[in-house]
Amino acid sequence: MTRGYNFCSGPAMLPTPVMEQAQAELPDWHGLGMSVMELSHRSDEFVAVSEHAEAKLRQLLEVPDDYAVLFLQGGATLQFSAIPMNLLGAGGAATFLDTGTWSSKAVKEAARYGEARVLASTEAEQYRRAVRANEFEVDPSAAYLHFTPNETIGGVEFDYVPSSGDVPLVADMSSCILSKPIQVSDYGLIYAGAQKNIGPAGLTLVIVRKSLLGKALPGTPTLLNYANQAEAGSMVNTPPTFAVYLAGLVFDWLEQQGGPSAMAALNAQKSALLYRTIDDSGFYRNPIAVEHRSRMNIPFILADETLNEVFLSEASAAGLYNLQGHRSVGGMRASIYNAMPLAGVQALVDFMKDFEQRHG
Repeated sequence: MTRGYNFCSGPAMLPTPVMEQAQAELPDWHGLGMSVMELSHRSDEFVAVSEHAEAKLRQLLEVPDDYAVLFLQGGATLQFSAIPMNLLGAGGAATFLDTGTWSSKAVKEAARYGEARVLASTEAEQYRRAVRANEFEVDPSAAYLHFTPNETIGGVEFDYVPSSGDVPLVADMSSCILSKPIQVSDYGLIYAGAQKNIGPAGLTLVIVRKSLLGKALPGTPTLLNYANQAEAGSMVNTPPTFAVYLAGLVFDWLEQQGGPSAMAALNAQKSALLYRTIDDSGFYRNPIAVEHRSRMNIPFILADETLNEVFLSEASAAGLYNLQGHRSVGGMRASIYNAMPLAGVQALVDFMKDFEQRHG
């Protein structure tokens, strides 16, 4: 079997060594005569798996001790509701920087639980850039300031971390977590769906400053209350055990690659190669402001869009999968998360040049 290159935005490509280790351990994990999927989440063995995953993540991101790490379910989208439920109880409005589909969805969900205000938006520009630092003022009475560092659909990435003063900064890092070093202490809360840079779908990561716990709105469901989950070690109910196990393997792999710093260098190299190919071409174009181009999700449009289906068909035949753009944007999109090797981007670039030569 030959694995192709999967450019899907999520569920995304996983590192091949991780898949191979999981395959080898699948029927009999560590000589226990059963799969890790069959272990009780209360068993000493699985608790060790969970603790290992958390410890590796803390090491990779240098998470301070005054932050809780939660392994939850429901995807990042469920956190659009859980975050206001947990943070609005202390008073103040939820405030947002709106730069794309996912930040817009977060605004709409937060409005169900209290006041939600957009401080700045690039919607009028079709979300083709991020909000700039001089385009908004932080409300010092706000409960939190939310932004999406990388918008998966539009391919827009912030080139700075917003300064929020004493207002907790909340970041949806679903498509950029672990892709470069971050200063966790800059944030009050970080959350991310796993299915892009962490592991399989079904797991959601929340890193939250402990001082923000215990302020949930009355009526917040037990499972969505971060304080409950922190106290129970993310096991108020049965966690997604296999996804936690795989996340731990991915964290091990990331450590072996050199961690977020090494990933940042590799991701810069991969994205520069693809953007250079697009920019040097008269056949492809990228609509995003150069300073806000994503390193993780790179959309591009063919000069002749009647060739879209031909492009996708030929790409799949060449082992380059899931390059279609999101239905709301169209065109093509290459998601090149941590697990995508440089060789995969090079294969895509070679195909694009050949396709342009034949159809341009």
